[in-house]
Amino acid sequence: MTASACRIISLIPSATEIVDCLGWRDRLVGCSHECDYPPGVEGLPICTAPKFNPEGSSLEVHQRVTDLLQSALSVYTVDLARLKSLNPTHVLTQAQCEVCAVSLDEVARAVATLVPQTPKVLSLQPAVLNDLWHDIRTVAQAIDGDAGLAVAETAIAALQSRIEHCVSVTQELAHRPTVACIEWIAPLMAAGNWVPELVQLAGGQNCFGTVGKHSPWMTWEELTAANPDVIVAMPCGYDMEKTRTEMAVLIQHPDWDDLKAVKTRRVYLVDGNQYFNRPGPRLVDSLEILAEIFHPQAITFGYESQGWQQFQIG
Repeated sequence: MTASACRIISLIPSATEIVDCLGWRDRLVGCSHECDYPPGVEGLPICTAPKFNPEGSSLEVHQRVTDLLQSALSVYTVDLARLKSLNPTHVLTQAQCEVCAVSLDEVARAVATLVPQTPKVLSLQPAVLNDLWHDIRTVAQAIDGDAGLAVAETAIAALQSRIEHCVSVTQELAHRPTVACIEWIAPLMAAGNWVPELVQLAGGQNCFGTVGKHSPWMTWEELTAANPDVIVAMPCGYDMEKTRTEMAVLIQHPDWDDLKAVKTRRVYLVDGNQYFNRPGPRLVDSLEILAEIFHPQAITFGYESQGWQQFQIG
C-alpha cells in the first residue's frame, strides 16, 4: 500500500504532527478531540471524547481523573460508529500515558469491531528524544514502506540539525542555571520523560525528574530544598493563559516568595499543551524555547510571547 492509498486516523496530537511532518496531512481522515495542529486538522472528524469534565482548576481535574482511573482503563472514549464510517487503513495511538490519550486497550477493542477490513494499529510510546526518531520511522515505514523511510530520514535530519545548532551554542556557556519544570500545579508534579533531556541540551541543570521516566510527584519541601535558579511552568494540556490562572496556587504558598527564582524574577510560563507535553516534532521547538529562557543573551529563536512568557511577579 502506498501513502496515497492510506486513510489515517490519529488518536493523539503528537502522532498527528508526525504525519504532517512526513508530508501526509492529506491522508488524515480523522483525529482526536485534542488534535489542533497543524492548522486545519480541527476540521477533521473527531473520533474521541473525554469521559470527564476537563474544565476547572488543576486540583479539580486531577481528582476527576484519579477517580475515573479507579474504575476505567482510560479517561477517554472512542466513537465506534465514526471509526467505522471513516474506514481507516491505519490508526495511530499511544501506550505512554493513560491520561494523555485513549488507551491502547481501548483502541484495540474498538478496532476489533471493524470488519471485514481491520486497520493496522500503531502504538507509539516515546520516553526520550531518540524514541521520537523511532516513532517517525515507524509511522513512515508502516504507511509507505522503504519510500516512507527515506522521507522519514530527511525529516529527522532537519530536526536533528536544529538540535545540533542549539547545543553548539548552549554547551559552550559557562553558566548552567538549575531548573525546576512543573508539569502539574495541584498537586505538584515535576516534568519527566523527555523534558529533563531537553533541559540539559538547552544548557540547564535539571532539578527534578529523570530522563526517560514518568513525571514524578514532588513536594514543596523538595522544591524549596532545591531552590532552583529558574522555574518553568508547563502544566500538561494547558496553554499559557490557563497556566497563568493556575499560578495563584503557587503564589499563595508561604514558601513561594523565598524561592530564588521568584526573587530574581526567573519564573516562566510556557505553552505546555502545544510544545512540551507532545512528544512529536515540536519537541525541537520546546528545546529552542528552553534555550531562549535559560540564555537570552546568547541565543534567540523568536518564541517569546507565542511560546513562552516571563511570569509577572508582584
